[in-house]
Amino acid sequence: MIIFVKLLLVHLIGDFILQPNSWVLDKEKKVHRSPYLYLHTLLHGLLAFVIIGKIDFFGYAFALALLHGFIDFLKLKFQKKKTKRNWFIADQLLHLVVLVVISLLYNDQIVDFSFMDNQFWIMVTALVLLTKPTSIIIKNVISIWTPESKSDKTDDSLQNAGNYIGILERLFVFYFVITGHYEAIGFLLAAKSIFRFGDLKEAKDRKLTEYVLIGTLLSFGTAFLVGLLTNYCLLFF
Repeated sequence: MIIFVKLLLVHLIGDFILQPNSWVLDKEKKVHRSPYLYLHTLLHGLLAFVIIGKIDFFGYAFALALLHGFIDFLKLKFQKKKTKRNWFIADQLLHLVVLVVISLLYNDQIVDFSFMDNQFWIMVTALVLLTKPTSIIIKNVISIWTPESKSDKTDDSLQNAGNYIGILERLFVFYFVITGHYEAIGFLLAAKSIFRFGDLKEAKDRKLTEYVLIGTLLSFGTAFLVGLLTNYCLLFF
């Protein structure tokens, strides 16, 4: 475990702290022709070897550096302006996978899947349900009340912000139910009401206010119900 923690520290230092913006811009412009790509790769290998501090880790540090550089090359080669965020997330996830694999190999361990029991799959199913599937279900349920957009008003909200807010609030409610902190649900609902319905009051649009209120209550109610059902299922599996 401590090997992975140290390698994670190496990644954080090498990828974020010791990588200036000038290096990033040069790599994005020149890709494999940028000397900073290779300097960045070498830096990760050196950091890994120094921080782990064991001679027999040299080969693993070398492999880590090569894999890190290759992953960065793939990101730089195929990312576009519109896909930068997606490639950044994929890049970081791949780096984490490499860290996990190297940690396991160095410690001569195998992945233990015993944690994936019935309770694990119940929790995973509940969490997945509360993300995009619930968003789509709620959207379709309240679609008959969707307020007509007014051409004279500009929508200055962030793209898909409402969808992400809904997912996050359901995950929070689910967590509060699972852990028995029901009072926190009221606090979360009150906090959202202060920020959301203040704007709706200024808009003076009753239909929009009612539409958002129905959506919010459905979102909170679904998360609460899923949490209760999950707790019930966990008692018998």
